Amino acid sequence: MNAFVRLRAFLNWCVMRAEYKTEISPDACASCVAKDELPKPAAKSDCLQREQLAPWFKQVRQIQNPIASAYLQALLLTGARREEMAGLRWTDVDFKWGTMVLQDKVEANRTIPLTPYVSALLDALPRTNEWVFSSRTAASGRIQEPRKAHNSALEAAELPHVSIHGLRRSFGTLSEWVECPAGVVAQIMGHKPSAIAEKHYIRRPIDLLRMWHTKIEVWMLNQAGVEVRVASEQLSA
Repeated sequence: MNAFVRLRAFLNWCVMRAEYKTEISPDACASCVAKDELPKPAAKSDCLQREQLAPWFKQVRQIQNPIASAYLQALLLTGARREEMAGLRWTDVDFKWGTMVLQDKVEANRTIPLTPYVSALLDALPRTNEWVFSSRTAASGRIQEPRKAHNSALEAAELPHVSIHGLRRSFGTLSEWVECPAGVVAQIMGHKPSAIAEKHYIRRPIDLLRMWHTKIEVWMLNQAGVEVRVASEQLSA
């Protein structure tokens, strides 16, 4: 399936080039081919378990690049999608009122709580440019490829592979330990409402989300052996 996706991307690129568009058949990798000929991809299930939080946090907090370290921790503690967090601007973060705005994949954007630990993580980062997770080497000016740092941390912690998206899956899974309502988790993560009541009637205020989100954060940090109240300058260590 991965090879099919890459081949289709290559053919689409050829179609956009005058010198190549007549050399290929644009229907060679049509969606119907994948549906009829290829096996359905298995649903991914990689995520951190409760007992894996301690070694994960230990190694991720030791990543020498403080921006990569903070980015990975923020992904786990918010359940945000990879590009939602990577595209976070300083203007999206409100330290006074404890909120941040993510550019949602489903909606135009969504506002989620800025929990205490994540707030300290972000506040400790350098204000290099408009991006919270800035990069001096990337053309975009922001973090682009966190997988190398994450994979190195996983290897050092002797943990099985967990993808970047697996950190988002971990947030949704681990939140059940504090008996957080599924609708609250869905609203924080930006999932589509799954029931009529959720879709049309329940609009939880940010303070209610913050109450539950902070419980999730505190529980994760306690399981990891990370002190909740730590000085900002220590968070990038």
